[in-house]
Amino acid sequence: MREYLLVLTVAAVVTYVVGVSAREVAARIGAVAQVRDRDVHAVPIPYFGGLALLAGLVAAYLVAGRLPFLSSAPDVLFSDARAVLVGGAVICLVGVLDDVFELDALTKFVGQVTAAAIVVAQGVQLYWLPLPGVLALDPTQRLLLSVLLIVATVNAINFIDGLDGLAAGVAAIGASAFFVFAFSLAVQGGLTRALSAALLTSALAGACVGFLPHNFYPARMFMGDSGSMLIGLVLSCSAISLTGQLQVNAIDDTFARAGVLFLPLILPVAMLLVPFVDLALAVVRRTRAGRSPFSPDKMHMHHRLLEIGHSHRRAVLVMYMLASLVAFGTVFIGLFTGWQSIAAVTVLAVVTLTVAFVLPRWHRTPV
Repeated sequence: MREYLLVLTVAAVVTYVVGVSAREVAARIGAVAQVRDRDVHAVPIPYFGGLALLAGLVAAYLVAGRLPFLSSAPDVLFSDARAVLVGGAVICLVGVLDDVFELDALTKFVGQVTAAAIVVAQGVQLYWLPLPGVLALDPTQRLLLSVLLIVATVNAINFIDGLDGLAAGVAAIGASAFFVFAFSLAVQGGLTRALSAALLTSALAGACVGFLPHNFYPARMFMGDSGSMLIGLVLSCSAISLTGQLQVNAIDDTFARAGVLFLPLILPVAMLLVPFVDLALAVVRRTRAGRSPFSPDKMHMHHRLLEIGHSHRRAVLVMYMLASLVAFGTVFIGLFTGWQSIAAVTVLAVVTLTVAFVLPRWHRTPV
């Protein structure tokens, strides 16, 4: 655990330091987010946060290779992590090009698929699905389903990037929840604690925490597509990598086995449940109004939180609480049975809903 904390710290520090230089470079070459009608920022903000996040992840990987426990882990730990970083570098480059030249949607999609395919080709693949029993996948199924999961998560993270600090904070929460799941699973199932999923999620959580000082309201820097797509790729690949290392027979309890088998695939979706629901509502709302489902508006969930009286910072904190409720709630209920886990999730849900909908009526002054 201490080595993972060191990995997290290194990622946070390097991301923060590199972020200073990346912000200056973006401002000098004009890679900035201009103000649009649907945006909440009032002045142009530099991009290139993805470069800082990538630097933090690479630094964490290099340090992990020098630590006593992690460096003695099976080869699959670093081979999977290295594959994810290579794919991450590709998708980050696509995002940087988009931040500078504004690529069309098809070109970005091709870049996303290419990056995902690079990772999958190096062995980070779904090998089974937790259907009734365990369904082993053939090579073609592994390739297609793995790429599909990666690209879907990449776009989900990109979608939630709508308020200062929102995507980075939600990703840090999701990565932390997945780390808790992976590490707890290793402890309960008698597996090695040296898991590529634990390494990747601890590094990602640290990188996102290190980026938040640049990105929290009022933001001085945006992660841009380079950052949001990188985060989505690392999160999804962490889940896929864990399924490759998961020894199903090591889980003794039948009920726990069912929950554990589903969690690696459910958790990335669960932590993004809020933006997925927001996306579905947006499509319904726009099509009912006779507009394109891709036409922008200011009726997303974070916009509505602002409308009901939350300040910008408090709206982001409410979204953090919602992300924590879904991500950690899924982990607790999946890993731990009994009334204690249900009670803890219920209390968290009550507190979150109270803060979201009751607090604006009590206190309408900005934080």
